[in-house]
Amino acid sequence: MKSAGFSSLRSSACFVVFLLVGTCLACTTVAAQDGATPSRLDESARIAALDKSLSETRAELTETRAEIRQLRALLEAMNKKISGSSSETTPDNSQAAAPTEAAAPVSQSSQPGPPSAKISQDDWQVLKAEVEAHEQEKVESGSKYRLKLWGLALFNAFDVNGRVDNLDVPTMALSRSAGTAPGSLGASFRQSIFGITGTGPDLFGWRTSADLQIDFFGGLPSGYGGGSSGLLRLRLARIRFDRDRTSIVAGLDTPFFSPETPTSFMSLAVPAFATSGNLWNWSPTIRVERRFDTGSSQWKVEAGVLAPSEYATATSGVRQPTPGEASRQPVYAVRVSANGTHGDRPSTVGVSAIYFPQRFLGGAFVSGWGSVADWRVPLLWHTEFSGEFFAGRGLDSFGGVPVPLIQSQVYAQYAESAEPAITRAMMLGGWSQLKFVVNAQNEFNVAVGAGNRDSDDIARAAVLFPALNYLSPRNQTILVNYIFRPRSDLLFSPEYRRLRTYSLTGAPVKASQVGLAAGFIF
Repeated sequence: MKSAGFSSLRSSACFVVFLLVGTCLACTTVAAQDGATPSRLDESARIAALDKSLSETRAELTETRAEIRQLRALLEAMNKKISGSSSETTPDNSQAAAPTEAAAPVSQSSQPGPPSAKISQDDWQVLKAEVEAHEQEKVESGSKYRLKLWGLALFNAFDVNGRVDNLDVPTMALSRSAGTAPGSLGASFRQSIFGITGTGPDLFGWRTSADLQIDFFGGLPSGYGGGSSGLLRLRLARIRFDRDRTSIVAGLDTPFFSPETPTSFMSLAVPAFATSGNLWNWSPTIRVERRFDTGSSQWKVEAGVLAPSEYATATSGVRQPTPGEASRQPVYAVRVSANGTHGDRPSTVGVSAIYFPQRFLGGAFVSGWGSVADWRVPLLWHTEFSGEFFAGRGLDSFGGVPVPLIQSQVYAQYAESAEPAITRAMMLGGWSQLKFVVNAQNEFNVAVGAGNRDSDDIARAAVLFPALNYLSPRNQTILVNYIFRPRSDLLFSPEYRRLRTYSLTGAPVKASQVGLAAGFIF
């Protein structure tokens, strides 16, 4: 009985254990199945979302490529239009200056790569080049037409032996009095130039454009730093109308009958040989230019009127009429030139005639006149010969000869008695330059010049005005320089200049300058 009960109890216990184990296993299995089902559902949903996103990305990429192709077509059309209008514009022959070539391009490896997930490599390069060109030329202005800013930041350091009329840009040697220093040393940024060039609309078939140049040679302000800072000065301001073979130019301009000037980065504020044979003084001008092509050369006829400024110091700060303005007539001038069209070695030879009526205080009337010859011709390979020669009288307002240094307290007496006598004196002068261009980076220049007045005429005028005994009848200059351009936007130029200024009596006065110019073109 006991044995049967024990066996029954043991069987019941085994059954309970078995049941408990089975229940646990069942619960574990169900729990495992319940946890696996949402994971598989989430993975399926994620795959579906990625497929949808990929389809949308492909659609956007296709649309972006289509827009890029349209943009390329539009930019190419705009470039063709801009290139066509630029090629028709006649280039302007201006002073030094200047020079506004773009800086050397940055290597492609330093630029960020194209976003490969958006556009192709070719599309990216084209778009990047167009954007860079657009940003380079973009200058905001008050009109829809193009405006270009350029300039030359120019540093000049110089050592002068002797005494000169202007420390920054010496043009004449002056005698030294007892106790004065035998020389001087200095530096300046006053010859830096800032320019603006703009193109305008077509007016009845005439293409319009204008340019303006400013430097810092308008005088010396008072106070600390005044000797090196300088005052802002308007150099040139011109408006052009161009049509086919005809141009009309109006504004403050260089004398069109004296288009050449020696090459020097130590003399930009006042051109080299300003009192030694170079007619240069910038004047309000209106001129008409007509060009005639003959195949191998181009003939040019220029005619215009000018209003030159006075060359002596006035008695007040307000503007008084000059002898030319008092005559109520402008300067009349005409120039005929032959210009070669041979590639990168241009040549020109021109002759000019000038008539200059003047009325002075006291009623004296003098008819000034002059003739000028200018040239720029290539000689041997890499060599160019240029220069100018003039003769006449009454052309003092355009420079080329020594300037009379008149004190303001005696200016009225000078203007009434001595100035007409000086204007009647014969003038003769000129300069020549030999340029040797080794390559785009290296250039050498050697130039000589002289400006003369008739000493007998000056001596007769000195009888009426004794101060003219100090007026130099003759001035000579020699300069030698080397120009090194390591980049298109950077230059260095050491220069040596020798001045010899004569007087009516006694030995000539000598002075020299050794200088270094360093400029950044932007």
